[in-house]
Amino acid sequence: MTRRGLAAGFSICLLPLTACAPQQKMYTATWFDVFDTVTTVQGYAASEQEWNEQADALHADLLYLHEQLDIYNAYDGLTNLYTVNRCAADAPVQVEPELFDFLQWACKDVYTATKGAVNPAAGAVLRLWHDARESDSPAPPAQSAIDEALQHCDAGNLLLDAENHTVYFADAAMQLDVGAVAKGYAAVQVGQKAAQRGLNNALLNVGGNVYIIGDKPDGSAWRVGVENPWGDSPQYMQTVELHKGDSLIVSGDYQRYFTYNGVRYAHLIDLTTGWPATYYSSTAVYTHPDTGWGDAWSTALFCLPTEQSEALAEQHADTMGALWMYADGTLQQSSGWTGKNAQ
Repeated sequence: MTRRGLAAGFSICLLPLTACAPQQKMYTATWFDVFDTVTTVQGYAASEQEWNEQADALHADLLYLHEQLDIYNAYDGLTNLYTVNRCAADAPVQVEPELFDFLQWACKDVYTATKGAVNPAAGAVLRLWHDARESDSPAPPAQSAIDEALQHCDAGNLLLDAENHTVYFADAAMQLDVGAVAKGYAAVQVGQKAAQRGLNNALLNVGGNVYIIGDKPDGSAWRVGVENPWGDSPQYMQTVELHKGDSLIVSGDYQRYFTYNGVRYAHLIDLTTGWPATYYSSTAVYTHPDTGWGDAWSTALFCLPTEQSEALAEQHADTMGALWMYADGTLQQSSGWTGKNAQ
């Protein structure tokens, strides 16, 4: 039995950068304390002091959202999703307006748009697989436990009161898990705030969720590679050019998984069965501009059968392009995909 660590969360890798304007220098900052993954911001600034100030502010914004959306830990003076999961079946829990708006979007808008493929109210079954993956002796949950957990994933039992900003579980066994959307949402939110503070030329990568804060100083695009999910030859399957506000997000079965009796069990769950989705090795989604939806689309396309996945991508072809990578090594792309074969 084997497990793969956090470093595998980087499913997108930056390709070599072009020259920048002489008055700007490129800097990089990396953190390991947000969203259980590796986060890197790479960009240009006139001085190291300016860069450090921008990077510190961006990191603080990420930490705030990490704590708000954390379902595993409590924080002093903060009502977060951990608090909601512990208390919302007993009585309505009042949350900050920002967290309420996020839940309204993720649990209603995203759930509806993805036809339930992304369901933050499915924490009961997602927790089973999380605990199995993190165990010292990883093994799939019992089918009876999966069947029972699936009975408590009805998004209709999540009651959101917009007037009072409260969250209530009509099903006492319901749990929230926003892992399918949290990193992509956070990348967009903190990236937009960083741009407002004057970070004009930067790329943010939150565990493979790449968001472009601003073009390079000369106005050119950032060129990003989609990693080969089957090995290192070639290292990248395709490359995509990204401009300000664009995102590129990859979901794959090679990122977080465990192996049991020779079978790989990935972290992305098909909520129609309660078992890891096995339709593809990887899916990549290019969103332009990304308003927070890229992560949701990537997860949904990975967890839907081919016909439904392709139909969803074409439905949103004006703002989204998709690349599907199948286990037999074949690739399929939507009409909105702009990637090119890696050189």
